[in-house]
Amino acid sequence: MTRVAAVDCGTNSLRLLVADVPPTGPPTEVLRRMEVVRLGQGVDATGRLAPEAIERTRVVLAEYAVQLRGLGAERVRMVATSASRDAANRADFEEMVQRTLGQLPDVVPGEEEAGLSFLGATGSLAGAAATHGTPVPAPPYLVVDIGGGSTEFVLGDDAGVRAARSVDIGCVRLTERYLHGDPPSPDEVQRAESDIRTALAEVAADVPVGEAVTLVGLAGSVTTVAALALRLPAYEPAILHGARIPVGAVRSVTAGLLTSTRARRAALPVMHPGRVDVIGAGALVLRVVMDALAIDEVVVSEHDILDGIALSLVRQV
Repeated sequence: MTRVAAVDCGTNSLRLLVADVPPTGPPTEVLRRMEVVRLGQGVDATGRLAPEAIERTRVVLAEYAVQLRGLGAERVRMVATSASRDAANRADFEEMVQRTLGQLPDVVPGEEEAGLSFLGATGSLAGAAATHGTPVPAPPYLVVDIGGGSTEFVLGDDAGVRAARSVDIGCVRLTERYLHGDPPSPDEVQRAESDIRTALAEVAADVPVGEAVTLVGLAGSVTTVAALALRLPAYEPAILHGARIPVGAVRSVTAGLLTSTRARRAALPVMHPGRVDVIGAGALVLRVVMDALAIDEVVVSEHDILDGIALSLVRQV
């Protein structure tokens, strides 16, 4: 058993997982944290990470560094994704991480990000199904990880990844590009949807999405949509992990989010404050994916790239 610390730095959130990972079998979670730092603030328009965004990230990362050391993590890996890949001043971010965490982040390409997401997402599907008393999801799986800057599409089965593609249709990026109204206008929503469908055509050129039997949805946009579809009075990860949400419910929740004001979205009991302004775009990505691929339901996973990073520190993946 090895105690590891995984840090996932995305466009919207900074997350920490400390876990005990055996050579085989499921890890044991020690600590899991998520804070919205919005590292990718404005990066789609400027091509640069904003100094205030780097500083917000530093403050939270410093807290994480104290916690993971206090818990005795033997191995640490920080993975940075879309916003960091795209930024002209990436070196400023990397220098901050070196000072704060004591090591450089791994700024991974989209395909590696996709593989880590697949590893983390699919490892606990059978256990989640047993908890819910539902059938075990059948492979091949199409794992869709809706992030802030990009969305990863990964097709695979129990033997691993078959094909993957990362495209720049994350919830922060789409919101900054198109969804400016409160609520956004139908024209704004239509332009965002057109962008998503164009990206899906690019995905289909590399990933045989039609082979998928099960759609597995990851990250905060998906889990929030699921919590709203299930009408939970509070965010409950144990209920959400492995839940099956039909496409009709996804359509209904998405329509409601995109026609609500920011204040109304903020008042929803399951809504994280850091997702209020971007949840409409994230829900739209999920809805368009399900409609375009004619998929009847999405299996929700609370486990994702963070869990994949933790496993990668111990196992050959």
